[in-house]
Formats: sequence, structure tokens, C-alpha cells
Amino acid sequence: MAASEEIMWEGRFITAKRRGKWEYVGRARGIHAAVILAIDEAADGRHVLLVDQFRVPLGRRCIELPAGLVGDHDEGEESMLAATRELEEETGYRPGRMEALGEFYSSPGMVSESFSLFRAHDLSRTGEGGGVDGEDIRVHRVPLAGLQDQVAAWRAEGFAIDVKLLLLLGGGIVG
Repeated sequence: MAASEEIMWEGRFITAKRRGKWEYVGRARGIHAAVILAIDEAADGRHVLLVDQFRVPLGRRCIELPAGLVGDHDEGEESMLAATRELEEETGYRPGRMEALGEFYSSPGMVSESFSLFRAHDLSRTGEGGGVDGEDIRVHRVPLAGLQDQVAAWRAEGFAIDVKLLLLLGGGIVG
């Protein structure tokens, strides 16, 4: 029989928990994340939309897929609607269609949080992006063919690289 879960500390967004000897964190209030893989299929080729923003736990800017929290403002918000909203807020692109790709866990040894991954199709540009008030999000539209080199350049500049970019780099790393 598994040990019961004990809440050690709870903040507005994060809860520190313990189960037996195992300590981990999770999102508070049932909040979870939506992550968006947005490939712009344009006349000038295939480009992936990425963002970077300063991440306090890392102490530096991080290159990431667009993402956001589901239900942090509107309890009961649907993940796909949140993903659509977040993509447009962060990148200035609106999808014509969203495809759910499943639920994933990024660091299951220390975080119970999962994220729902969505693929954005039929993108149209609606604005500059950059997030909402108080966010300093920079948008990058990167040719897929040059992504590996661009990630290497960002690393050399001191950017952190989110693990979810392995989704796009996998073949280049293995091959």
C-alpha cells in the first residue's frame, strides 16, 4: 500500500509534497500546462515558432515551445482553448486548427506536473506576440532545416534550452 501524500508547503501556483521518503512538487489548485508545437508552413519554407523568456529558477533566458497554464485564471478552462489563447498571446499567431497529441511528464522524478501537447495547424499572423502585461517573451520563427545550428548558437550565447525541444532535435542528436 502506497504512503499517503502530505502537503509540506503550498503557494499560489506550486505545492511541495511528500509521499513516504519521496519529496516532489506539483501545481496547486489542479492547474496544468498546455504546450504548443507550431510549424508555420509558409511559402518561404517550414518554420517552427519558439519563444524565449527569463526563467527565475534558471537565472537566465530559456528557449522553449510556446506554452501556458490551463485554469490559472479561469477554473474549468479547456486545455485546447488555453493552448490556442497562449499561442496567440505569446507568438502573435492564431491556429486554424489544433490537434491534441497527448499528455506528457517532463521530469517525473521530482515534479508531478503534466502538460498537454498540441500541434497548431494553418497558422495566421495576428500580431507581434510577446505575451501579456508583465511578460517579456521574445518570438523566434526558425527554419526547421536550420534548427540544430540555431540551438547551438543559442547555447553559445548562454540561453537555456527546454527539454521539449528534443521533440524537434531528436533525429539530429541520434543520427
